[in-house]
Amino acid sequence: MRRVVVTGLGLVTPLGGDVETSWRNILAARSGAGTITRFDASDYACRIACEVKPADHDYGFDPAKRVDHKVQRQVDPFIVFGIDAAGQAIEDAGLTDMSEEERLRAGCSIGSGIGGLPGIESESLVLEHKGPRRVSPHFVHGRLINLISGQVSIKYGLMGPNHAVVTACSTGAHSIGDAARMIALGDADVMLAGGAEAAICPIGIAGFAQARALSTGFNDTPERASRPYDKDRDGFVMGEGAGVVVLEEYDRAKARGAKIYAEVVGYGLSGDAYHVTAPHPQGSGAFRAMEMAMKKSGLSLSDIDYVNAHGTSTPLGDELELGAVRRLFGSAIETMSMSSTKSAIGHLLGGAGAVESIFCILAMRDQIVPPTLNLDTPSEGCEGVDLVPHRAKERKVKAVLNNSFGFGGTNASLVMKAV
Repeated sequence: MRRVVVTGLGLVTPLGGDVETSWRNILAARSGAGTITRFDASDYACRIACEVKPADHDYGFDPAKRVDHKVQRQVDPFIVFGIDAAGQAIEDAGLTDMSEEERLRAGCSIGSGIGGLPGIESESLVLEHKGPRRVSPHFVHGRLINLISGQVSIKYGLMGPNHAVVTACSTGAHSIGDAARMIALGDADVMLAGGAEAAICPIGIAGFAQARALSTGFNDTPERASRPYDKDRDGFVMGEGAGVVVLEEYDRAKARGAKIYAEVVGYGLSGDAYHVTAPHPQGSGAFRAMEMAMKKSGLSLSDIDYVNAHGTSTPLGDELELGAVRRLFGSAIETMSMSSTKSAIGHLLGGAGAVESIFCILAMRDQIVPPTLNLDTPSEGCEGVDLVPHRAKERKVKAVLNNSFGFGGTNASLVMKAV
């Protein structure tokens, strides 16, 4: 099997429109949460979210940098976020000028959990109030989840695998794992992989709130709402944005003198077969995904220095994940750090696994692990685990594990190491 390395990174998050701004703000323990500005949420049970900030904000996102104005008007924001993050990644990797022969072996695996929900919502109203002839001709291809990969492949002429994962909140991690396998098995030499989401709209907030998934007890103090592993947590805060990495076959990357951030060495995936929204009560699926990823990595449990937890800040999920981590790692849990960056940027749903994989890679690059914000009173069962409360922590980071678990009982774990 061929080795697969990461040679480019791209981020759009509630804490920045690029990689370094987002990472700097994560390490500074800033929160991306605030009162919803996209629509009037005053009558909603949840009135807060982690929105990507406009271009004039201190750490805002400017879509005009990489996305044509015509495309912006035709597609939903999740596609815009994905195109930009992919552009950042391919630029960072130095692969914008590949030959046709190289582009035949370069592809995309960029997914989303929900896709064009805002556009579906708004065009449904157009249909109802103005009739079928007023529905946009761009409606379908501006909302489909695979159109991030479609738009990116067209923009950069990538003619290899054109793939899109839809596995709820595991999407980003599955996208990277699937793309790494494509390279390892010889289907491609280069893959842009990741996920994006933009579902902060009336139907999105209302739907998740009705499912009792969102935080509703911190509407007046949004920055305190996302509090993984804390006793007072009451649900997740919805985020938005995108994360994309460039994956490349190791020998090819070495031959061209590429900057290598990390090697993808383990990928595990499983199903709970239990409930549409609730995790398995023994954390069985999470355990098996992590176990598979570790087994494939060839690393020992004690080699893992940092775990980026799924840690959504829901009453059930956080402790079950921690229990599964404790069961797998045993005494090795005492020497590693584990945090949830969702405490700062919220839950990016289909984008979460990719964004958090990038945070894992940056932790290895800079030898520092990001904090879990708002961890004031840890829940019972958190004893003996370094959950990195409140502040980033400098430490040795040579190998990392990233967890992503989604509705429908879909689980993915990635193991990466320094090269």
